[in-house]
Amino acid sequence: MNIRKDDLVVVIRGDDKSVEPRKVLRVLPERHKIVVEGVNRVYKHLKPTSKSNQGGRLSKEMPIDVSNVMLYSPTAGRGVRVGVRYTPEGLKERYCKVSGASLGPIGPAKPNRAKLASTTTAAPR
Repeated sequence: MNIRKDDLVVVIRGDDKSVEPRKVLRVLPERHKIVVEGVNRVYKHLKPTSKSNQGGRLSKEMPIDVSNVMLYSPTAGRGVRVGVRYTPEGLKERYCKVSGASLGPIGPAKPNRAKLASTTTAAPR
C-alpha cells in the first residue's frame, strides 16, 4: 500500500467525493482500508453511564477502502497515481507518475541498490 499516515489524499468515489485534499488519520493494511479526516462520518449513540452522566451522539470517521482515494501531489495540484523507485543513493522513494516529482522516501538507504559512478574501465584482454 502506497499511502501512509499524515499523507494528503483526494477521495474519488463515494458520498464524500471531493477535489480538496484531506489528511489520512490511520492506515489499516490488513483490511486494505484507511481512515480519512472528515470522510465517512457516522454517529455512535452513547448511553448515560456512571462515568458520563450525559449520553448523546458521538460523530466519528469510519474506514474506507484505499481504492477510493488517490494520493495528492502538490506539484500536480491533484490526485495522482504513485510509483516506487530507487534513487542513485539507494533510497526507496514514492514518486508522482504525472510530474515525476518525489513524494518522499519510504525506508532507509540500501547500499546494494546504490548506483556508483565507475571511473575505471576494464582493459580488454
